[in-house]
Amino acid sequence: MSGLLALLDDVAAIAKVAAASVDDVVAQAAKAGSKAAGAVIDDAAVTPKYVAGFSPARELPIVWRIAKGSLKNKLIFLLPVGLLLNTFLPGIITPLLMLGGAYLCFEGAEKVVHIFSPHHIDADQPKDMVQDPTHLEEQKVSGAIKTDFILSAEIMTIALAEIPDSNIWMEASTLAVVAIGITVMVYGSVALIVKADDIGLHLSREGSFGITRAFGRGIVKAMPGVMKILMTVGTAAMLWVGGSIVIHGMKELGLKGLYTTIHDIAHGIAHTIGTAEGFLAWFATASMDGVFGLILGLILIPIVAKVIEPVWNMIKGKGQEAKGH
Repeated sequence: MSGLLALLDDVAAIAKVAAASVDDVVAQAAKAGSKAAGAVIDDAAVTPKYVAGFSPARELPIVWRIAKGSLKNKLIFLLPVGLLLNTFLPGIITPLLMLGGAYLCFEGAEKVVHIFSPHHIDADQPKDMVQDPTHLEEQKVSGAIKTDFILSAEIMTIALAEIPDSNIWMEASTLAVVAIGITVMVYGSVALIVKADDIGLHLSREGSFGITRAFGRGIVKAMPGVMKILMTVGTAAMLWVGGSIVIHGMKELGLKGLYTTIHDIAHGIAHTIGTAEGFLAWFATASMDGVFGLILGLILIPIVAKVIEPVWNMIKGKGQEAKGH
C-alpha cells in the first residue's frame, strides 16, 4: 500500500509539472503572439483580396485551402527551420527575412502598377491561364500561400525572439501554439469578412424584425466598398511590412542610417503636432517604410522580369528536358 501511495504521489507530482509546463507554454505563446500582432493584422488584411472576383460558393473553400497552406508553412517548414537556424546559424535569419521582405515589396509594387496599368500582368501570372477559373483559383491560392509564407516567417521569427531561453521542446511547443492560434484567428476573421455579404443577405430576407432586416441590407450595400478598402489595405500592408523588414534588417546588419533617419523624422513630426504622439510616430514610420517598400518593389520589377524570370524559366526548361530524357 505504501508503495502504491508513493507511486500515486509521483504521478501527481509529474502531472503537476506537466500542467505547469502547459501553463508556461500558453503564457509564453500569448506574450510572443502579442508581439507579432502587427504582422497578424497585415496577414488578415492581405488575404481577402485573393478571393475577390470568385463566386460565393468558392470563397470559403479558397480561404480553407489558404489556411491549410498557412498552417503547413508554419508547422512543417518554418517551425523546425527556425529552431535549427536559431540554434546553429542565428546570423542567417536576418538576411533571409530581408529576402522575404523584398519579395513582399515586389508583389505590392506589382499590384500598384496593375492599378495604373490595367493591362499589366503580374510576373507570376501565367498569361495563358488568366481567363480559366480553375487555373486562376490555383494561381491565386498559390500566390496567397507564398505571401503567407513571408508573413508567417516574420510572425514566427518575432515570436521566437520573444520566447525566454529554454530547452528546444519548450520553444517548439510555444511556437506550435502561436502558429495554430494565429492561423485560426487570421483565417477565421478572413472567412467572416468574405462571407459578411451572405450573412447580410440572410438577415435582410429572414430577419424577424425590421431593424434586423435593415441591418442586413446595410451590410450587403457596404461590403463591396469594404472589400475594395481591404484590397487597398492588403497592398499597402505588403509594402509596409516588406519595407519595414528590409529596413530593420539593414539596421541589424549595421546599416543604421535609413532606420535612424525614419525614426527621427517620425518622432519629430509627432512631437511637433503634440497630440497622440505614439500613434503619429507609428503612422509616420509605417508610411515611410511603405514608400521605401514601393520604391524597392518598383526597382525589382524590371530585374525580376528581365533577369530572374528568364533564368528561372531556363532552369525549369532544362529540368523538364531532363525528365523527358
